[in-house]
Amino acid sequence: MPLTNSKTELNTFWYMKLKGVLNTPFIKEFKKFISKGNVIELAVGLIMATYFGAIVKSLVNDIIMPPIGKLIGGVDFASFKYVIQAATEADSSTEIAIRYGLFINTVITFLIVAFSIFLVVKFYNKIKDTLVAEEDEEQASAAPPAPSKQEELLTEIRDLLKKK
Repeated sequence: MPLTNSKTELNTFWYMKLKGVLNTPFIKEFKKFISKGNVIELAVGLIMATYFGAIVKSLVNDIIMPPIGKLIGGVDFASFKYVIQAATEADSSTEIAIRYGLFINTVITFLIVAFSIFLVVKFYNKIKDTLVAEEDEEQASAAPPAPSKQEELLTEIRDLLKKK
């Protein structure tokens, strides 16, 4: 920081420093990224993914696992655990347990989410391939553009030079 007595000079110094930092290639690329709308799309995707995860978790815990538990003898998977130390009221200690039933629920939730994302990406790729194929057909069927005036003149000059 420069030694100065003037508040204006100090403000100018920091303004120039900030201006130099904001004109770096990294910051310019970041501004370009933000202005494209990618950030908005990313935020919307994150919000939708959060709620999609909650829906799938409810699907697994409230709809899929109860019938499976009923089929194997009326057991709730969430209650499956291996107790390492039981809770005691005498010394008010809490239970220490490995809750593998909750882990099973989480694995099933993950598999459903992964399969759903796979289907979405597969659908997206199919649409993208269809659109690319249509664009390729349009470009192939389009007639080549007419030569510009400059190209026509150059062609005439070439032809005249060939005759000589």
